[in-house]
Amino acid sequence: MHKWITLLAPLALAACAETTTTTGSAENEGALSASGWTISPERSLNDFFECLEAEGATLVSAHRGGPYPGYPENALETMQAVMAEIPAIMEVDVASSADGVLYLMHDQTLERTTTGEGDSDSLDWSAIKALRLEDNEGKTTPYAPTRFDDALAWAKSRTLLQIDFKRSARYEDVVDEIIRQDAEDRVILIAYSMASAAKLHRLAPNMMISLSVNSQSELNSAVAAGAPADRLMGFTGTEDPRPRLFNILNARDIEVIFGTLGRADSIDNEIARSGDDARYAEIAAQGVDIIATDRPREAHAALIAAGRAAANGVCGVSSY
Repeated sequence: MHKWITLLAPLALAACAETTTTTGSAENEGALSASGWTISPERSLNDFFECLEAEGATLVSAHRGGPYPGYPENALETMQAVMAEIPAIMEVDVASSADGVLYLMHDQTLERTTTGEGDSDSLDWSAIKALRLEDNEGKTTPYAPTRFDDALAWAKSRTLLQIDFKRSARYEDVVDEIIRQDAEDRVILIAYSMASAAKLHRLAPNMMISLSVNSQSELNSAVAAGAPADRLMGFTGTEDPRPRLFNILNARDIEVIFGTLGRADSIDNEIARSGDDARYAEIAAQGVDIIATDRPREAHAALIAAGRAAANGVCGVSSY
């Protein structure tokens, strides 16, 4: 099963709890205990998804690391809290400080998610690390911004990172860090255009690329542009599910990702208002391999109830 939006790989379980250490810095040293679930590639990401497809299992991808009250987006502590409860891919945003340190940040400015002000790339890392992150309700948390190298090191033997590049982060710098940590088969790189996908494939031919795709012709164009199908995954939007497109991608062994996330009118918010969490399983049953969501816990619970979640110990998805 060679698919193109995000890829998780066969997951080898970390056998016992350990304190998080970092290979990049000591900014977050100390103090995250090991999570209760692991997703850790044993061989290739394609093999992992082959296994999940055979099991009829769908995974969730936690948008911006799965924030919820008291836990801010794009924070190591938030991802740790999610993985303590469910197996999930972690989607994160990577930006750069003024002095070139890669760190997790979605916005172009600091005001919404931190105690700081100004552009997210206007301060040196020494100033950024002194800030505190705010949760989605605007409450200040005890957590500092997370360096990308620390997040990547934390994810080893725990889960996959789906990486969204912000304007200040150079593809080359992000790819170099992934290679330095020998993490090529633990990441999915997000591309929003065929040109971006082709560039990422040139820089990182062994890494999976998640590319937005709306039709078979777009898929064919992406492959023709130099991004091979076995390195691609297909992100199919956040509006209504499109089973016909899902079938086209599945027929080409392209992993299907569908997003329920978004603004006030998102499917996530519709489901939250209606209380009909079973809708997540209905979406999965239409041929979706990964549900990208702002409600990872609720989506995973719905998949469990419908028998569409990866069982413990199957395909390398493990709890302990």
